[in-house]
Amino acid sequence: MQVRHRARVVALAMVMLVGAGGCAPDPQADPGGTGGGLAPVGSAEKATGAGAASLPDQLTRSTTKPRPKVKSQPKAKSQPKAEARTTRAPKPSSGRRQPAPTKANLTRCQQGEHQREVETYLARLGGFGKLTVDGRQTDADCAAIKKFQQRYDIRPAEGRAGPSTYDVAKRLATTDVKRCAAGSGTTFCIDLTRQTTWVMRDGKVVAKPTVTRTGMAGYATPAGTYRVNFRNLKEWSNPYEVWLPYWQRFNGGIGFHETTTYLHNAAIGSHGCVNLLHADAVRWWELGKVGSRVVLVGRRPGT
Repeated sequence: MQVRHRARVVALAMVMLVGAGGCAPDPQADPGGTGGGLAPVGSAEKATGAGAASLPDQLTRSTTKPRPKVKSQPKAKSQPKAEARTTRAPKPSSGRRQPAPTKANLTRCQQGEHQREVETYLARLGGFGKLTVDGRQTDADCAAIKKFQQRYDIRPAEGRAGPSTYDVAKRLATTDVKRCAAGSGTTFCIDLTRQTTWVMRDGKVVAKPTVTRTGMAGYATPAGTYRVNFRNLKEWSNPYEVWLPYWQRFNGGIGFHETTTYLHNAAIGSHGCVNLLHADAVRWWELGKVGSRVVLVGRRPGT
């Protein structure tokens, strides 16, 4: 009778454990404190350490069993020096001879698939530091590429010559500023084909070509010659309900303004406006005024 009673108690305890795990929210599974075992995106990672660097070993509990103590054995008689040398264990060897460090592998940056092309374009553009056009990544090359990426907000700016870096470098290096019929005064020039823009004054370049993004398919920015007719440091767009910083209008509802999204996302575009990076939008604002000339040539591919 006593054994049967103990069995019923154990069975009841098992039912309660299974029921708690399957039907009720487990407070320990709710690191975000939102209830129901759910946590906002990111909060679970902070609580559990997921996605972060590994914790130091001393903060983790060891799961290895302690080894039993072994009784110390009596010390053996010392051997002669000649014999002691023959009993030493050989040093481990990988079997391969390690190559001597070279200029190509002294870098801390990863080499990209467009290394030589990016080196060529950056050397042509100038202003990003000393680099060698040989298709091999070095610390000097990485520093120059990283500086270029930071200037044009290419993410991540890690010094790797990837597709985005290659695309931007090629567009800038192949922009022909002579295509813009600038004339006298200040002229904003836009190459719609290469998606670049620069500023000229009295026939001379006063702001070198930089990146831009114009109208997407169905909203193509039209080529032609216009004049800035309205400016506002912060304009509100009624149709799209978004602020347009450093707004300079030149054609209907089309104008220059700082981009509100990642400029190098080629899958999207503006609704006709000329998007600029922050630094360029500020510079264009400083150089422009009502009456400044705007010249657009070419056509954005795919529009």
